[in-house]
Order: sequence, then C-alpha cells, then structure tokens
Amino acid sequence: MNRFSYQIYEMAQLAMAPARAFSDLTRMTFKNPGNPWAYTPVGRNIAASAEMFERVTRRYGKPAFDIATVFVDGQEVGVTEETVLVKPFCHLVHFARDLPAGSAPQPRLLLVAPMSGHYATLLRGTVETFLQTHDVYITDWVDARVVPLSLGKFDLDDYIDYVADICEHLSLAGGTPFHILAVCQPSVPVLAAVARMEAHDSPHVPASMTLTGGPIDTRRSPTQVNKLAEKRGPAWFRQNCIHLLPLPYPGAGRSVYPGFLQLSGFMAMNLDRHVNAHLDMFNHLVEGDGDSAEKHRDFYDEYLAVMDLTAEFYLQTIDTVFVHHSLPKGEMMHRGEKVDLKAIRRVGLLTVEGEKDDISGVGQTQAAQDLCSSIPDAIRLHHLQEDVGHYGVFNGSRFRKHIAPKVCAFHKAVEEAGLFPA
Repeated sequence: MNRFSYQIYEMAQLAMAPARAFSDLTRMTFKNPGNPWAYTPVGRNIAASAEMFERVTRRYGKPAFDIATVFVDGQEVGVTEETVLVKPFCHLVHFARDLPAGSAPQPRLLLVAPMSGHYATLLRGTVETFLQTHDVYITDWVDARVVPLSLGKFDLDDYIDYVADICEHLSLAGGTPFHILAVCQPSVPVLAAVARMEAHDSPHVPASMTLTGGPIDTRRSPTQVNKLAEKRGPAWFRQNCIHLLPLPYPGAGRSVYPGFLQLSGFMAMNLDRHVNAHLDMFNHLVEGDGDSAEKHRDFYDEYLAVMDLTAEFYLQTIDTVFVHHSLPKGEMMHRGEKVDLKAIRRVGLLTVEGEKDDISGVGQTQAAQDLCSSIPDAIRLHHLQEDVGHYGVFNGSRFRKHIAPKVCAFHKAVEEAGLFPA
C-alpha cells in the first residue's frame, strides 16, 4: 500500500492552483466583449488555450442529475429528487414525478449504478429515459474519501447486503412491482443478492433483474481489462493501486483505490480518442462553435468526475470476479454461505450486451442465462445490441430506440407471468 502518494497528489493540486486561477483570469479577459482582442484570431487562441489548460488540470466535483422535467404520455411533468434511504456508503434516491391525478400506476425500477469510479450521475440519460415509463430509484454511491473510518468498512459482501436491504425497503413500501437494472459492475453483486434472497425464500425479491454489460463470466471473450486483472492478480493491485487517505478528508486513514488513479486508467484505454476530442474542442473554441464546445464540456464534466473506492471492495472484486471467476464456477461465498444461482426461480432475467463492448466482452453477461437454470423460459431473455460499445448499452440513441423498449416489454411480460411474490 502507498502511504504517501495521495499526499503527493494533493500537493501537486495545490501547487497548480495559482496557475489555474491565472489561466481562468486570462480566459475571462480574452473573452470579454469589451476587449477588442476578443474578436481577433490571436485573442480567441489565447482564450481557448487558457480554458483548455484550466479544464485539463481542474479537479471535478460530483455532478448533479439536474432532471427538472420529463415527458410522460406526451405531457411534461415536474421531477423532484428525494433521498428515501441512507446508508454510510449509499443513498437511495427517488425521482418523484408530479403526475396528473388519476394517472395509471407504472412499475418501479431500481437502477443499480456502477461503483467503479464514476458517480451515479453517469446514468443521467438512463434515468431520463426510464422516467417516461417507470417510477425510478437509483443507488447513489458515496465517495469513500468522505466516509469517516468510524463508520466501518465496505466490501463486496457489504455491497450484496446493501442490494438486499434496498430490495426489502422497496418491497415493504408497497405499490407496483419493482424491477432491477444493473449497469456493468453491479451485475455480479445484484445477481448474488437475488440468489441469496431466493435461497432464503425472501418475499422481497424483485419481479425481474436486467443485467447490462456485466462481467458475470470474464473467461468468455476476455477483454484487455479482464486479461490485465487476471495477469496482475490482487497482490499487484494492493501494492500499486491502494493508497491511504490523508487529512483533511473525513475518511482520513481509510485505504482506498483513488479516483485519480482510476481516471488515469480510463484515459489510457482510449488515449488517442481523448486527445483528439480535446483538440476538436480547442478548434471549436477558436472558431466560435459554442454548441460543439458545450457538448464537449458536458461530457467531460461527467467523465472526469471520479470517486474513491474502498480498498477492500476493490480488491475483493478483483479477486472474486476477474481472477478466480468464483461466481460462474459456483464457488462464490457470501457471509460464509455459497451463492447458488440455481436457487433463482421467481425472478425474471434479461441480459443485454453490446456488440462492440471492449470492457465486458460478448458472452460475459449472457453467461447468467446458463447459470440461472431454474428460471422459467417465459421470464428470461437475452438481447445483443448491434453497433454499440460499453457506454451504448445504457445510454445514447440506440439505447433509447432499441434497448429501453426491450426492457419495458420484458417488464410487462414478467408481470403478466405473475411468478414473483405478491
């Protein structure tokens, strides 16, 4: 574990602060309509350079969902965020819609956001899409750096417990049937949580679960991410990726996998694409193409905002999911008990994959269909979406046009089958 690297990073951030402030001042000076240089090629180049420097060196905070309204059945309705369940490492957020009186009730949907570096707001587009057809909740994971050490640890077993607890909360709240949609990383703990609940005949299981781009069995079509994790092993990641949080963070003393390291990995995977995107933004700024520049800002404001993960969760996930493949081998344990996927018999299963996914290869998520052999054929389905990568299985035009309607139709079919607990 690295005990001082986080401090070095913080010192570097502080050292860059004056340069960022001067750069921001330069940008505002050369974009001021009262400055004649703002209308010259030289002035626009200086302003664009200053903005790019400030954005590249900035530390991005947690974005907001900012969903004020949505269209339901062709009518615009207001949306209000409300936190309905609070745990140390997760807040359950409900997007309450101001539906007209007498509106037909819609099924509830729990979006389990990935806890893999980015905030839950990465699923903003997913939320907006399903708010048209569902009563939506989302797991808003808490940055490990702000969770005091006194509140305890958080590992993969705790993640599974959180999912089960949230399911119980939604079940006891009553109302329409609820469904789960897990995006990427949470596919494994969601599947494990449902299996453990089914093994204990819990009345709080969801009507269905949709797993999108999840690493259920990374031995199938292994990607570079999968190969690297298996090659290095948990010991290498513990030695090179785990850092001790310094003061003044509330979580000081906690061992974490820092967001800044995760971001470096994200960027390195597609470095050419990110470099070209920033060059394009520079040209848009110089040319005065505000709309294109704003799209770039919106994307990278989200993409560059990252959170720390607890060391125990990160390392246990590496070991269980990517190195030992415990779930597909039938060897995964939770609190001393085996996770038996054959125990799942009342919960519908929809698996969704992207044809061009370079994070979770084709077949990795579909593996759940083979493992969950007790689920009736009437409430199981697999969908392979053409021409989309990892991001495209939960956002973008093809998600809205093809995948979301498929999910909605599946929910309807599962409810009509009526196998889930009343």
